[in-house]
Amino acid sequence: MGTVTLEVAESGAGAPVLLLHAFPLSAALWDDVRPALTAEHRVITPDLRGFGASPYAGEAEPSLDAMAGDVLALLDRLGLDRVVLGGLSMGGYVAMALLRRAPERVAALVLADTKAGADPDSARGKRLRIAARLDAERRPDVLVEEVLPGLLGDTTKTQRPAVVARVESWVRSCRPEAAAYAQRAMAARPDSHVTLRGIDLPVLIVRGAEDGLSTAQDVADMAAALPKAQLVTIPGAGHLTCVEAPGDFAEALLGFLRGLA
Repeated sequence: MGTVTLEVAESGAGAPVLLLHAFPLSAALWDDVRPALTAEHRVITPDLRGFGASPYAGEAEPSLDAMAGDVLALLDRLGLDRVVLGGLSMGGYVAMALLRRAPERVAALVLADTKAGADPDSARGKRLRIAARLDAERRPDVLVEEVLPGLLGDTTKTQRPAVVARVESWVRSCRPEAAAYAQRAMAARPDSHVTLRGIDLPVLIVRGAEDGLSTAQDVADMAAALPKAQLVTIPGAGHLTCVEAPGDFAEALLGFLRGLA
């Protein structure tokens, strides 16, 4: 399984925190929370394969394990034995795949607006249909039509037009071939509840109160697999909590990180 050399942004000093972005975005997702974290932590935010400035290598079978392998190679490149690992949405799926492969590399875990369950047939079929259209059309229109509406909560859509415009610009800049790869990789992901039950790590679970993609039941199921987990619900935010409510997100994350010291 070949790896891709990921483009990465780093800032700050202290214990390392590595954050993985959502689909179909890039590490720019974390820009608004980074300043609050860097006074106390080394913040590392890679672009996953094919997204942002990272190269695309889609000749292999689409796989979250391959994406996790890229992140492990990045840790090796940076000389990091263990990190606090966080992921939002797709980033959470990659984080759980990394846990399956190398749990010893994770000091603590942050799962934001994500879920541990595999896709039901209807969701899997939608992902594969979107991937096929991306392949056929070679442009991101289907992402704007079918993915973008679910990324933001109603409060953001009605009260934060600049955030809506910013997220739409990110979606429109996504490479179709990378998005198709990621959709197929997510469609093939296994259930990760067993993985979570097998770890003994501090875990923070974050969810936007208006998130329609990672539901309250999804979060409850994850929390049930992680009885030591802390759960924070952020009001007025949908799926992209760190963009829609960056102050609340950073406060929750910093509180968790300070509790690890």
